[in-house]
Amino acid sequence: MKKKICFVVSAPITAKVFLIKHFEYLSKEFDITLVANFETQADFEVPFVKNTKHIAIHRSINPLKDFLALIQLYFFFKKESFHVVHSVTPKAGLLAMMSSWLSRIPTRIHIFTGQVWHTQSGFKKQFLKFLDRLLVWFTTHILVDGQSQRQFLIANKIITDKNSKVLGKGSISGVDVQKFNPSSEIRNLYREQLNFQNNDVVFAFLGRMNTDKGILDLAKAFQKLHADFPNVKLLLIGFDEENMQEKIRQIQTENIIYFGPTPKPQEVLQAADVFCLPSYREGFGTSVIEASLLELPIICSDTYGLAETIIENKTGLRHEVKNVDQLYNQMKLLVQNEETRTVLGKNGRQYVLEHFSADEISLQWLTFYKDILK
Repeated sequence: MKKKICFVVSAPITAKVFLIKHFEYLSKEFDITLVANFETQADFEVPFVKNTKHIAIHRSINPLKDFLALIQLYFFFKKESFHVVHSVTPKAGLLAMMSSWLSRIPTRIHIFTGQVWHTQSGFKKQFLKFLDRLLVWFTTHILVDGQSQRQFLIANKIITDKNSKVLGKGSISGVDVQKFNPSSEIRNLYREQLNFQNNDVVFAFLGRMNTDKGILDLAKAFQKLHADFPNVKLLLIGFDEENMQEKIRQIQTENIIYFGPTPKPQEVLQAADVFCLPSYREGFGTSVIEASLLELPIICSDTYGLAETIIENKTGLRHEVKNVDQLYNQMKLLVQNEETRTVLGKNGRQYVLEHFSADEISLQWLTFYKDILK
């Protein structure tokens, strides 16, 4: 009989974006159950998962709802007697690790993929750090999706060198190397749809549009860049979480294109010439390695979670967090040097192929589970 693993996330989309390949590999050896806040019938359709369970785990703090979720998780874990409970995202992690400890699940795993408290201050920051330490206390194994993030967590006394590890080179899921494949045909199609000219140099951002992603810094740098080079464009791809469009319009209106969220980032990104992620905090930066696979040169901040995603001056360029002038200078350099863009992009694809293939990362997960459950 197969041993049983239960994964716990807040939103089903987290599992569908980051865990499906892991489920594919793990389901050959183990029975997989997924617990999440399933809000629609379509949410329940998750490949390679034997069972699903709806428990309303919300991202924001709500003492009553969180307590109800904790009780539901406890009784579900007691009933099913899983061999492992594995949580992803902070809120799901705290509730899942606490309830699985109470219900005597022998192996309790959490993976850190970023820290909300990094950009906070005062009591709120200290409280959120305390919750992360509490989460760790209830676990038996801690995974982190990057070495730089792991060292950051060790320095902040959230985890220790002995109780944590990174699988492979890092990344929670790697990248589908077949899916993110450069195509001149796709590039031309999207550039034509977006009315880009052949001599336009297009900078792209992909992700949740909010302050912590450095979107406003990117708009300020672009404003300065556009004054010098009228042929530059800025393509923003992703869900607008904080009314960023209106805030950006107060900085710059011309040559900024809002594409919105897309199920096909592997296609839309190919309209660009350079990928930018001026983030204030980042767990790993999956969008960076996705863009690198498409041979886009990278400009990103030097926040701790992005350290493994590029090789400085070989696959991309860095700037200090919140340093708009440095960001502008890196953008200007790549506008003026097409050959540099090409070299960085080709090096980036090779780097990702060698270290961040989705199949390689999932194989690391399978090996990890076989070791701890043998």
